[in-house]
Amino acid sequence: MKYRIIGDTMPAVEVMFEMPGEEMYTQSGGMAWMTEGIEMSTNTKGGLMKGIGRMFAGESLFMATYRARREGAVIAFASTVAGRVYPVDVSATGGLICQKGAFLCAQSGVNLSIAFSKKFSAGLFGGEGFILQDLSGQGMAFLEVDGDLVEKDLQPGEVLKVDTGNVVAFERSVNYEVETVKGLGNIFFGGEGLFLTKLTGPGRVILQTQNIAEFAGRIARFIPTSS
Repeated sequence: MKYRIIGDTMPAVEVMFEMPGEEMYTQSGGMAWMTEGIEMSTNTKGGLMKGIGRMFAGESLFMATYRARREGAVIAFASTVAGRVYPVDVSATGGLICQKGAFLCAQSGVNLSIAFSKKFSAGLFGGEGFILQDLSGQGMAFLEVDGDLVEKDLQPGEVLKVDTGNVVAFERSVNYEVETVKGLGNIFFGGEGLFLTKLTGPGRVILQTQNIAEFAGRIARFIPTSS
């Protein structure tokens, strides 16, 4: 297959199948447009238990698979918020650990499953951090980045502390923890929440400048409520 990223504010990835039988899959409702010559099937992709696991990781129970019936068929998958679409060659990277909701679409050879934080307490109290997405297998995958994209290459032992909602993905070599913000004054008046994500190198980290949960909370303040 061939692909191109189109658009700036609300981008999409447009995929052209080079031969019949090639496939792309996405969560239910992720397709934006397609030409003739593509058939769609909807299933749990890997069984019911894997589907339920994906639900906990922020995706839908069912996945839609699009299979080319002829050469040159085109399909597009669009982002849901302003930001970037980030291509990942899963075969070359050896896989990535992603935050829930980061997955947009992938070739059929890419496996999407759930992964858990090594420390149960970190996930139990850290909100976003417990259940993650694991990308493995062979082929291309595409991630949805909210706002602008920032990449960091951490050296061995180098530490980066990030607001949990600003983490997109990181390589398996990166150690991941959720830690509590120190100091009662910082917790109650700092405005940054109770927890930070602690990433320790070596490895590559992908960040996003917008925290969509925080953004949605600010918008919600301006929505009138019924009296």
